[in-house]
This record gives sequence, structure tokens and C-alpha cells, in this order.
Amino acid sequence: MRLAARLGAVLLCGVVAAGCAHYKVNDPLTRYTPDSGHRFPAVSGDRPDPADDLFVCLSFSGGGTRAAAFAYGALLKLKSVEIPRAGSGKSLLDEVDCNAGISGGAFTASYYGLFGAKDLERFYRDFLIRDIEKELAIGVANPVNLWRLASPYFSRIDFAAELYDETVFQRKTFSALAERRRPFVILHASSMANGAPFEFTQAEFDFLGSDLGSFPVARAVAASSAFPFLLSPVSLRSYPPPADFKIPDDVKMAVDGDRVSRELNPMRFYWGRQHLDLMSKKNDKGEWEPKWVHLLDGGLTDNIGLRSILRAYDRGFIRQRINLGHIKRLVVIAVNARTDPPEELSRSEKSPSLLDVFLKTATVSMENLSVDTLDYGLSRQREREQDQTNVRKCNESLAACRAPLLPTFAQEIRTCFVEISFEGLQSPEREKFLSLPTTFALGKDQVDSLIGVAGKLLDESPGFQKLLKALGGESTLGAGVAGLSGNCS
Repeated sequence: MRLAARLGAVLLCGVVAAGCAHYKVNDPLTRYTPDSGHRFPAVSGDRPDPADDLFVCLSFSGGGTRAAAFAYGALLKLKSVEIPRAGSGKSLLDEVDCNAGISGGAFTASYYGLFGAKDLERFYRDFLIRDIEKELAIGVANPVNLWRLASPYFSRIDFAAELYDETVFQRKTFSALAERRRPFVILHASSMANGAPFEFTQAEFDFLGSDLGSFPVARAVAASSAFPFLLSPVSLRSYPPPADFKIPDDVKMAVDGDRVSRELNPMRFYWGRQHLDLMSKKNDKGEWEPKWVHLLDGGLTDNIGLRSILRAYDRGFIRQRINLGHIKRLVVIAVNARTDPPEELSRSEKSPSLLDVFLKTATVSMENLSVDTLDYGLSRQREREQDQTNVRKCNESLAACRAPLLPTFAQEIRTCFVEISFEGLQSPEREKFLSLPTTFALGKDQVDSLIGVAGKLLDESPGFQKLLKALGGESTLGAGVAGLSGNCS
């Protein structure tokens, strides 16, 4: 009888514990302050910030530990390159202004953003050479966590976020990232409701009526790597906006006029609509309706993390600085850890299994979108430089004729767009890296080889080498490379 009572008590406690388990809910925003929180520093006054002179942005793709290690290798390479013109002891890594990360790349971007170059080597121990998948499996099998996982408000993604929080990111929240200011870290996820990209910035959280500052960085990283079916979404609550909240002018302009705006600039229109869709709304009775935003893997909308940088170039903090003439040289380096394992489907007469269909459905569009994104980035660079050249030559001709000159750019900028991927390697090394699995459990030798090959690919990149020559950094590289080609100026 006593044993039955004890078992009943244990069962009752378990049920209570399961019912109480709940994921971390984002906090409401009590006051709207458009210049504070985790957002890129606003331009202050007419005097440009010297840090904007050379503006460097990095993007890190998804791909589990493979992507995290590849991105880490790129950071170490940038750290090793000294820029004499920037002052004694200053590296190219010190010049990084923004860093966008997806899934596996989000781990590296966040860690560097939180702890800086000084503590970067710790990331190797804290994350890269750990068997995260094994640790997650052991933790989930713990009886205490089994009870918690029985709750409808707590799942494996929430446990994963707790593990990352405790063992990788030292319980840091976005307020810590906001304090460091640069590099500005942009972590990406995808909205399950409409497939829209979601950025973990205060500007995005403003539309949720929520304070990003108290939100754990680890939870955002978990959302960025929440691959569908394997992991459940990360959920955010959308609150009624603060009384002083005003929809930003750029969003108003994007959706103003609806049909006309959509036809003239559909990309900008849907960008504006997607932000308004995040907001909580009132019902017919004037009451605020509860609303939740469920986020999946950021790779579903941008698996190389580059689109947020391109959006900033088109209409965000980069465009603002270009229009004011503050940026003289813009550098974008995309670290793309995409894989391309041997294709087996076409070798079989049998119809592919449901698992094969699922994996292809979830990943094929990622690769196609990545190619389009890279092409768009290169085309935007070429357009800017061609426009600058055209205006300059036209004004030279007009000046010779003593005719009125065309309006000029506030500053002619020099641009550099570099992408490194395993496609840049020769066989059989290329096939070796392209076949690496997307997992959070790689061997130490695999991690070390990924770190090393990132530096090698940057060394062999004509554009990157041309950039270093332009920056006066060739003396730190050994022998220069004659006759460099590439898209960097």
C-alpha cells in the first residue's frame, strides 16, 4: 500500500512538473525607443564615424558544425591579417562592422559578437569539438527532462536552447550584444506562418511589441537551427504595441498605395507587409487578439545569411551611410559551407522514399535561393560601380562643354564581394568537403580540416588578395600575386 502511494505521489509530481514546464517567453516592450537596443548604431550628426570608412560585413551559412567550423576558420584568417593603414596591431577582423549568421553559422557569429576576437579561441573547445548531438540525446533521456518534454509548451528545441545557453553562450542575452555595438550580429530564422525571413534585431522585435534585450542569444541561435520535422519551432509572443510606437517611415512607404507599390517594387512591398504581419491586432470589439510567431530554421529563407546584408545595402543602415558619404570602401565576405554529397536518386529505378522526398523538398530550394542571392549581390556591386563610372565620365564631357553637370554621389565607394565555398577546391579535396554531413557532431580532425581550408580558400581568392593589396596589406602576406583578377577594387 505504501509503495502504491509513493508511486502515485511520484506520478502526480511528474504530471504537475510536466504541466509547469514552459519555454522562455519573450518580454513585452514597455517603451518604444527607436535608437536603443540591439540595432546598428544610428548616424549621429554630420560627422562620420571613422569606423564607417572601411565597412566590412560577413555572412556565415547554415550547415551544423561544418558551417560553424568553416566560419571560425575564416575569422581566424581575418584575425591574422594586419592592416598597416588602420594603425599598429589592427587586423582585418577588427574592422568587421556586421556579421550575419544562419543555423550552424549563427553559433560562430553570435560567439564572436559576444566575446570578441580576444576570446575567439575558446569557441573551439566550447562548441566545435563537442558532440552536441550526444549531449542533447543524453539530456533528453534524463527522467526529469522526459517529464518536462511531456508538456505541450516545452520541446526538444527548448531543451537545446537551454544547453546552448549554459554551455556555450554563458547565459548572455541580446543586451550584451547591444553593448558591444560592433560587429552588429544579425541572426536569422523563418516565419512558419508565411515563410518570411525573421531577423533577431530590436527593429524586428518592435513590431512584436517585445523587448529583445532580455531574450537569450542561445534561444535565437536555436531558432535559427530549428530544422523542420527534426526540431519544433521556437515561438514568440506578439504583444500590443507600446502607446508611443510609430510604424517606421520606410515600412509605411513600402506598403503605401498597395497595388501601385506592389507593382513598382514588389520586394520592398512584401518586406513591409511581412513586418506589419508580425503585429498584434484588435478584433471587432476593440480587444487585442493573442498572437504568436513560430520560427523555423533560417536556412529556409536564406541559407547563406547574405540577404539581411543586401537589405541593409538597399534600404537599411548601409544605404544610409553610403548616401551620406560616410563609407569609402564596402567589403562583403560570404562564407558558404554548402554541401553536395554524391547524388544517388537517379541511379535507382524505384520511386524515392518519403524520407528522400522530404529531405530534397527541404533543401533543394535552399541551394537555388543561395545561388540567386549570390548573383543578386554581385549584380548590385556591378551596378553601383558602373553608375559611378557613368556619372563621372558624363560630367567630364559636360565640363569640357561648359554645360551643367549631373548630380554626383556623396562619395564614390570602392566595393569588394568575396564568396568562399568548397567549390573553390580541386578534386579530390573538393569532394571530401562537399560530402561532409550536416550534423552537430564532427570529429576533431574534420573540424581542424574545415578551419584550415577556410584560410586556404581566402588565400587563393583573387578578390580577397586584390582587396588586401588595395588596403596596403600585401607586406603581411609574403609574396604578392601578380596580375590579380577578381571583383574587388
